[in-house]
Amino acid sequence: MFRIFVNSWKTKEIRNKILYTLMIFAIVRLGTQIALPGIDTAGVMAARENASLAGTLYSVIAGGANSSWSLFAMGIGPYINASIIMQLLTIAIPKFEQLSKEGPDGRKKLQSYSRYLTVVLALIQGTGLTYTYQNMYLVHSPLVYIASVFCLVCGSTFVMWLAEQITAKGIGNGSSMIIFINIVSNLPTGIASLYYTISGSGAVGIAKVAAILIILVVVLAFIVMVNSGERRLPVQYSSKMVGRKQTSGRATTMPIKVNTSGVISIIFAISLLQFPQQIGNFFPNKGPTFTKVIEVLNMTHPVGAVLYVLLILFFTYFYTSIVINPNEIAMNMKKNGGFIPGIRPGQPTSEFITRVVNRITLVGAICYAILAMVPVVLQWVFKINVGFGGTTLIIVVGVALDIVKALESQLLMRHYKGFLSE
Repeated sequence: MFRIFVNSWKTKEIRNKILYTLMIFAIVRLGTQIALPGIDTAGVMAARENASLAGTLYSVIAGGANSSWSLFAMGIGPYINASIIMQLLTIAIPKFEQLSKEGPDGRKKLQSYSRYLTVVLALIQGTGLTYTYQNMYLVHSPLVYIASVFCLVCGSTFVMWLAEQITAKGIGNGSSMIIFINIVSNLPTGIASLYYTISGSGAVGIAKVAAILIILVVVLAFIVMVNSGERRLPVQYSSKMVGRKQTSGRATTMPIKVNTSGVISIIFAISLLQFPQQIGNFFPNKGPTFTKVIEVLNMTHPVGAVLYVLLILFFTYFYTSIVINPNEIAMNMKKNGGFIPGIRPGQPTSEFITRVVNRITLVGAICYAILAMVPVVLQWVFKINVGFGGTTLIIVVGVALDIVKALESQLLMRHYKGFLSE
């Protein structure tokens, strides 16, 4: 892996892409330090010193911008939500499904729809965030309120544009890279918070740190194993006539990942559990019943933890059923003269793929549910808020592996170009 980074840095073309990506990282981190107009920055800093530094997953993904009321407070969140919604609509709406099959032009139209939807979601979310800020540290003025919403929408749209620039001119997927750098930027804060929380406990505190570090190393290895895990179904293609030539049969495999949905199922589950809390921010006087509901739905509460795990299982199956269509796979395989050894083409092949996908998805969902519960369990056992845990490590490790693959493919492509030019 280190050799890949060294060889990439030695290659001028790839080095320029890396530097371009790092430049955008600097711009993103700079935007998280620019406060919104009308914000009482002194009050915000005092609140951050007194509050828990762990924050929510949304705040971590935003790089702490959400807790500092900055220009990039919403970060890449609206764009991620818009992309997920468009993926769901592509399955539900025939017109969008047709566009997805029209090649680059169709995908460009869907991408433009995602951008428009991002602005709409940013406007709705920005209005809600500004209302929350107004009850806390925002100057009470209609003009400042409008300016704050406008800055939040512009900031989120600008982050979306930066993500697309990374995808086009940098290394890796832009949205994932921005989430990656925001999470990594929060790790020193999380480590410092953990250290200061248990530093006064003496030998007991040192033992807790050692135990937490060992658990996180095990979790890290487990994440790498789950991310790289896949079931490979053998597929045999028979010989057929193409024009006047007869192509020989070949054997290949069809890989099915252990968890096709990845971290999306966890993000969906957290968003649904935190939805009542977000609604409660609009009402200063919630009442005892609504307050109790919010308390029960907290992931640190036993009921909330059980619901959290069940939602992860549900959304894992839901997203996998959208991404993987066994009927379509079986039909395409039959058209191309392919079959799974021992399974008849057509409906039996579709039923076999469905059975395999359901079984392997169950394994992946359970693994990701266990990983997502790591910070909750650590808080139960050690009575410590851990700002980095299963979910953030899943994102960081996944993006890191994608970066390595992207650099490796860039080096391989350059090797082939050099070979053909000689």
